[in-house]
Amino acid sequence: MEKKVIVVGGGAAGMSSASRIKRLRPDWNVKVFEKTSWVSHAPCGIPYFIEGLCGEEDLMYYSPEFFRRERGIDLHLNSEVIEIEEGEARIREERGERKYSWDYLVLANGSSPILPEIDGIELEGVFTLHHPEDLRRISSPLEKCRESVIIGSGYISVEIAEALLSRGKRVTLIARSNRVLRKSFDKEITAPLEEEMRRKGVNLRFNEKTIEISGENRVRKVITDKGEYEADLVIVAVGTRPNVELAKQIGAKIGKTGAVWTDEKMRTSVEGVYAAGDVAETRNLITGKRVWIPLATTANKMGFVAGSNISGMNVEFPGVLGTQITKFFSLEIGKTGLTENECKENGLEFISKTIKARTKAHYFPGGGEIKVKVIAEKETKKLLGIQAIGEEILPRINSFAVALYSNLRTRDLFFSDLAYAPPFSPVWDPLVVASRVLGID
Repeated sequence: MEKKVIVVGGGAAGMSSASRIKRLRPDWNVKVFEKTSWVSHAPCGIPYFIEGLCGEEDLMYYSPEFFRRERGIDLHLNSEVIEIEEGEARIREERGERKYSWDYLVLANGSSPILPEIDGIELEGVFTLHHPEDLRRISSPLEKCRESVIIGSGYISVEIAEALLSRGKRVTLIARSNRVLRKSFDKEITAPLEEEMRRKGVNLRFNEKTIEISGENRVRKVITDKGEYEADLVIVAVGTRPNVELAKQIGAKIGKTGAVWTDEKMRTSVEGVYAAGDVAETRNLITGKRVWIPLATTANKMGFVAGSNISGMNVEFPGVLGTQITKFFSLEIGKTGLTENECKENGLEFISKTIKARTKAHYFPGGGEIKVKVIAEKETKKLLGIQAIGEEILPRINSFAVALYSNLRTRDLFFSDLAYAPPFSPVWDPLVVASRVLGID
């Protein structure tokens, strides 16, 4: 029997769920409503567009025509879902408003950038960079910019700082926190990143509160409680929040994180309504607590799980470890699992060690250095987390993520049969060394 499915949002989670349903139930009517002209977009690529490494068209993985022609999805662009109720949704489209019925509803409408209450934030030349559509507004001001200010100290701020420096802009980064990436990494890892950012020319201004963005019509300076900074371009990147308004309309439960509560099958508290991606919360695999970690890889998997279960399968989304990675020029920084601060917040008894190692055999040309911090439970030696900075950290972060998912201990990691050859690793891989210093008894 044919079912009608409405998916709200054409990003990673939305298109993943819609594609999964059409694969398993090709006779079903699956409609996706996306309020912008973008679908299957890649916001993670925005800094690299700013840097000039890719074009705007590269930030769309698949075209709208691909989803319509190859996957049979009824895709509606520039169509905003403005009201939902049981079995029906009201949509504002280019030709006016219209109502559509549904048997299943998938909320995949993502998150939005937080705009702090700062005087002058509406001035021309002030931007958020959360969606590829933002790039069309910033392209011309970016060309003319000489003095740029970034407000915020998270991932996007670090990546945009590199992009602007690469374009020959002067960069000031202002943060209320006392260091970059404070929520994601411990100080031992962020300190060398800050050193490199300063060396490259970023003016880091920590423990400063932005009070005003000033100028006549167009931004001219940013004023904090400690100073004033010239600016003809300002990027505001202080975080995002989930778009839960539609979920509230339908009566779906909002979790402790502020995102939509879901179970392991991505079902909300409302019958027939699912949520996936940046709008939904999930579970931390180590602590078991509810968390909201909006990442593209998570969104795609959540969408896959939602689509599978709507189609009659029995698939569970187990949760997340918060595996993340970024870079500042050649310096890579990444983590998975818990930081030392997060262990303390969760009342865990732990041990931690920080090591330095080479990424290749000492005699092989081209090798670099890597700094690794590893954390394990004090008594059981169960692995809890890793943070790394340096070169070639991705394989170490990913390997450790698998170890965490498998509930391995330091002894298990030490005796893991990791590959070795001089061009790729020292004979004692940094992960093996790290597990050894934590203790394998």
